[in-house]
Amino acid sequence: MRNFVKMMQRMPYSLHDPRPVEIEDQDIDVLTDTEDPFHLIVWNDEVNTFEWVIETLMEVCGHSQEQAEQCAMLIHTKGSYAVKRGSYDVLKPLCDAITDRGIGATVEILSGT
Repeated sequence: MRNFVKMMQRMPYSLHDPRPVEIEDQDIDVLTDTEDPFHLIVWNDEVNTFEWVIETLMEVCGHSQEQAEQCAMLIHTKGSYAVKRGSYDVLKPLCDAITDRGIGATVEILSGT
């Protein structure tokens, strides 16, 4: 807190100082893409059990037991749920593995991208 107060006491003078300020040349990383543009959507059905969906999400998507259970409940109550976000190339094989197990899944682009 003391450093902040000292900085604030010096700030009005540094903001109005007309002398040029030298800035060190630094390597700066620029974040250009903040989100992966696709979602892996799993769809509810009346055939597959909660246990099978949970097991599939754990084995295929790498979810924890708790995360898979939460996703399964959301899939059941909302009709579908985006269980993973990523690039198409990463999500497509996961989608194929889920559908190979008899569970409905699609890869969809995020709206607005």
